[in-house]
Amino acid sequence: MTGEPTGKVLVVEDDAAIGIVLVGLLSQGGLEARHVSSAEVALKELASGAYDVVLTDLQMPGMDGMALLRELKRRSEDLPVIMLTAHGSVPVAVEAMKSGAAEFMTKPFDRDEVLYTVRKALTALARTANEPPRLHDERSSLLGESDPMRACSELVGRAARTMATVLLRGESGTGKEVAARAIHEQGLRREGPFVVVNCAALPDQLLESELFGYEKGAFTGAISRKPGRVELATGGTLFLDEIGDVSGAVQVKLLRLLQEKEYQPLGSTTNHKADVRLLAATHRDLETMMGAGEYREDLFYRLNVVPIWMPPLRDRRSDIPALAEEFCERLGRDNHRPGLRLSRGALAVLSEQPWPGNVRELQNFVERLVVFSDGGVIDEADVSRELERSGGPRSSQTSVPAGDASQGDAASLASRRSAAERQAVLEALRRAEGNRTKAARLLGVSRRTLYNRLSEMGPLDL
Repeated sequence: MTGEPTGKVLVVEDDAAIGIVLVGLLSQGGLEARHVSSAEVALKELASGAYDVVLTDLQMPGMDGMALLRELKRRSEDLPVIMLTAHGSVPVAVEAMKSGAAEFMTKPFDRDEVLYTVRKALTALARTANEPPRLHDERSSLLGESDPMRACSELVGRAARTMATVLLRGESGTGKEVAARAIHEQGLRREGPFVVVNCAALPDQLLESELFGYEKGAFTGAISRKPGRVELATGGTLFLDEIGDVSGAVQVKLLRLLQEKEYQPLGSTTNHKADVRLLAATHRDLETMMGAGEYREDLFYRLNVVPIWMPPLRDRRSDIPALAEEFCERLGRDNHRPGLRLSRGALAVLSEQPWPGNVRELQNFVERLVVFSDGGVIDEADVSRELERSGGPRSSQTSVPAGDASQGDAASLASRRSAAERQAVLEALRRAEGNRTKAARLLGVSRRTLYNRLSEMGPLDL
């Protein structure tokens, strides 16, 4: 199907007949699919093969779908997991979404519903395929004693004690989602769900149904009612990330949500009350967008009740050592290297770097140091080596003046580069114990990029 997203789907269903039907429907829709009969077999299959989406039943003997979901999110935060059950309800959907489910479908289902839901998950995945994956726990990114971070933390604490709408602003990787979680966890609704919607990850038609849900018959494939993220966040906090990327049509509906605390699911003629605390974030210059007529002023002022600017890492360099040490300690434990620490020289080199990707880039780089260093101390030489490696094989490329290299020299350089890449991939896979998502994170590339490289390299001897 031209233009439709493609990918490989793992179907986890203890009822063999239903599993066969689902695989058939997905295959007819141009997707590659495989069926396994239990969560335990699914985990083994995922450890040895690359899948883009997991579609799992909720109630199964042994490990059930919810336990499988939590284990998959622990292993790979960016793998979309779709839950399927004959016992659907909003409370169960809330629990599944809080645990990281991408979607929630109820039985009975039809072909269009299955394909629509899986393709929606693939579309969201494709939009972030070239971004370096984020680490699962980024709470410590709020660490810092610099003046900018102290001021930011004070604003977060003040905002948490209110129900006001907060607009978090700043560059990518500065910790806007971390701050949003801190506001929720310190706030009056800490016992309720914290529901995240990345507004830039979905096209308009999917974003609207994602936010507001839909009624049975709202469109082809909508054979049952489905709650949106607004409903799933009832009693808690709804965090709209990248709010600057929504279209004019969605802006109108968000304005109604903020002004009237009401919304309409797709296909409904009834207004639903929204009981949520709303937080939003963006890295865009909304003032310039308003001047160009690309963003509604009334929506901006509704969002910008409590503005909080997250400082870039270059403006809080004195926090880099504390951040790096915290990441090293925690990531050392996660990678079976407790007690690992950074030397003063290593911290000095880290503090001198520009870190255009801010705290997130620093965190990913420290994990690479944890994985590729030896001994109990990461020293200056380890940091310099990884900085050189991340910058590419510059010495090989500049050792021969342009235009003077023979074809044999070029082939030799290409061969050495290929061998170095192969060795780096092998080392990352060994360190990650075969977990490809974790290996991609260690290498600083996307999961899809790693799969493509593995396909090109052929069989590897681990």
